[in-house]
Amino acid sequence: MSNLEKQPPEVAIASGPPVVGAVEILEPRDVPLGGPRAMTVRRTLPQRHRSLIGAWCFVDHYGPDLVADRGGMVVPPHPHTGLQTVSWLFAGEIDHRDSVGSHAPVRVGELNLMTAGSGIAHSEVSTDATTVLHGAQLWLALPDAARHTAPAFEHYAPPAVELPGATVRVFLGSLVGSTSPATAFSAIVGAQLDLAPDAVVELPVDADFEHGVLLDRGSLSVDGDELPAAHLAYRAAGAHTLNLVAGPSGARLLLIGGRPFGESIVMWWNFIGRTHDEIVRFREEWQTDVIGGVRDDGRFGVVAGYPGRPLPAPELPGVRLKARS
Repeated sequence: MSNLEKQPPEVAIASGPPVVGAVEILEPRDVPLGGPRAMTVRRTLPQRHRSLIGAWCFVDHYGPDLVADRGGMVVPPHPHTGLQTVSWLFAGEIDHRDSVGSHAPVRVGELNLMTAGSGIAHSEVSTDATTVLHGAQLWLALPDAARHTAPAFEHYAPPAVELPGATVRVFLGSLVGSTSPATAFSAIVGAQLDLAPDAVVELPVDADFEHGVLLDRGSLSVDGDELPAAHLAYRAAGAHTLNLVAGPSGARLLLIGGRPFGESIVMWWNFIGRTHDEIVRFREEWQTDVIGGVRDDGRFGVVAGYPGRPLPAPELPGVRLKARS
């Protein structure tokens, strides 16, 4: 998914301070993606005081939306650099196309992982058969050693792992003995957990990881703190378990985590770089090569088969930022 804010801020991001021995609750903010009938997403990362959880740097959570009312998802071709996009659905289906030639559906319970690396373009459109759209789009910042890697696309349908009181689907990294084969460039984990009503789960986790828990539906407490729906609970590294307690209706959640990223990044619109000048260059190449139609063999390539024009980049803000360490 593109960040479709009309005036996206340019953000210099570094790992925030740990909250040792406590859970930090991150509130979502509503971000409209387009006109009056467009989708609205609930964004919990990045925030001013907490921008990264491991390499996870962007979390949008949306739906359930009736396509007849909201128009579904229609995101024209747009660029990315320096990141991986993680598409995960709870309801509906999305048609994905990209400039490395991938054309694949995003389906419920299946991972679509796109590595932007040095540069890629893609489009996302909900299918005609979709009546309800509900899911999450997450980004992973690529470490400096991997951020210029060749762009790529992967698909993976994780198996369900049954635990007492919970079903776990691991789409990235490893958890509860299940390992995803999808490419990860840093030490991370990503999984969906479905908790039975009133379930109490002591989830074993990597103590070197900081973790985030996004509650999609139901009611849940994380290490004794109540987590409101659509909020993200942050827990610093250091513990070997997460205590998850579901309410009488059960709970569905996304677990993300990773070893603290340890690098600073600059993020604007759909680009991640290391300096303001890099962001300027990425935007200029997109505007010249793709929007201006100068070349189709540049950094971002062309998304074949999309029946429309690519998305122009917004204007950059008038502030020059430097990445923090």
